[in-house]
Amino acid sequence: MTYLALKKFFRDVAFYLKIWRLRISWPWFFRQCWSLVMILSLSTVSYLLISRFVIQSVQVVGDSMYPTLINSGHYWLDRYSYLVSEPRQDDIVAVRDPQDNMLLVKRIIAVPGQSVCLKNGRVYIDGRLLREPYLLPGTPTYAYDRNGNEFVSFGDKYFVMGDNRNNSMDSRYFGAVPRQDILGKVVE
Repeated sequence: MTYLALKKFFRDVAFYLKIWRLRISWPWFFRQCWSLVMILSLSTVSYLLISRFVIQSVQVVGDSMYPTLINSGHYWLDRYSYLVSEPRQDDIVAVRDPQDNMLLVKRIIAVPGQSVCLKNGRVYIDGRLLREPYLLPGTPTYAYDRNGNEFVSFGDKYFVMGDNRNNSMDSRYFGAVPRQDILGKVVE
């Protein structure tokens, strides 16, 4: 670099430093800090509202929903849909496990007021055979250590089961699930 080029470079640097020094003042600094605090606060509130009431990510742990959902698969949990409507039969939902408060992904088999009967490896809802195209062909459904094969949903409770019936801890084990334990609908 020549002498004139260096002189111009340092003159430009000094000019920009002078402008920068003039821009930095205490009121300007506090305005910038306030803006940063407001942006962070609004971002946090938005995240909490969206994840609590609109949509959330869930991971399926285990093979209880195979072949519909895979182990370690990531899916969306639509929390908003059940704020405006009730869960329906055949919906895949995330429920809070009544025993250890963990998150489980299961399918709603029966809604409140319906009776469930497990007989000869088949599921009957209100006396009618339940059509289950989501199961692998020939998959039987039996009760776990219960006297009799009939379950009845009372009040606001839902009967849920996994699609992999031989490898699923569900309402056959811990009973029907109350409405407040259903967190939302799982979207593939």
